[in-house]
Amino acid sequence: MRHVTSTSTDPALLVGLDAPDDAGVYEVAPGVALVQTVDFFTPIVDDPHDWGRIAAANALSDVYAMGGKPVSALNLVGWPRALDFALLGRVLEGAGAICAAAGVAILGGHSVDDPEPKFGLAVTGTVDPGKIVRKTGARPGDVLILTKPLGTGIISSGIKEGRVASETVSRAVGVMTALNRGAAEAMVEHGASAATDVTGYGLIGHLSQMLGDHLSVRLETARVPIIADAIELASEGILPGGSRRNREATAHQVRAPGVDESRLAVLFDAQTSGGLLIAISPDRAEYLLAAVRRDAPEAQAIGRFTEGDGTIEMAA
Repeated sequence: MRHVTSTSTDPALLVGLDAPDDAGVYEVAPGVALVQTVDFFTPIVDDPHDWGRIAAANALSDVYAMGGKPVSALNLVGWPRALDFALLGRVLEGAGAICAAAGVAILGGHSVDDPEPKFGLAVTGTVDPGKIVRKTGARPGDVLILTKPLGTGIISSGIKEGRVASETVSRAVGVMTALNRGAAEAMVEHGASAATDVTGYGLIGHLSQMLGDHLSVRLETARVPIIADAIELASEGILPGGSRRNREATAHQVRAPGVDESRLAVLFDAQTSGGLLIAISPDRAEYLLAAVRRDAPEAQAIGRFTEGDGTIEMAA
């Protein structure tokens, strides 16, 4: 979680590397700013069409997390010459289907010869500069809402080891390909204090970035939505390397007396195309939750922010 400092002094740069967030934001005209992000990764499922869908939904998510609307994208491809290019076609078709559903135009892209296949998107969106939702900004008393269930990293590892039933694979793919569009629109409408999407750093890692050094949070772990079978796989030691590194990086912030070890592992699990973590004032939390559940029925209020020092306290 190392931060890089930008040297830019351009006043139009509203969100850059000086205060890292989910995407960069650059004002191009009064009332209009561009949101820009890029993401790509190696295959996490066997089906190339599903991989393309997941990669596209994942890349679009950073724009949604900022309260923006993605409008265009560029394909990024690393592909070995020895691998059937028909498979690449299926990857591109999957990404195209997700982008079409999101109203995003794919303008082109770039490919390189690579011994290991990789795919993702560079995405451009728009946002009203006055309605940007930042990663920081949560206040003591705010309610924490998670819009998608956890466990995709563990399940992806289980897929590679042939330990996951087809129904669980379908369930995980459904979670990862679901767009965060509805949740993003709802959080802007209801005035969220802060938000981020849950991806590689896992729930705990991304939550720690929301806290800074002036807030703490109490999590109700029993309320955290989790994909069926993820806890069982974790109990069998099926954990991706990223999830283990997440725990090493943030365990010092966590107080979790009585929390089941396997459930705790899921809270550190490195996600792909996870949901949004949203902070909102308690008087608007129920309204936001009802709105989010129209597209994300498993969304839950999972905790509350307090004044503090970055501690994540968990109730079993």
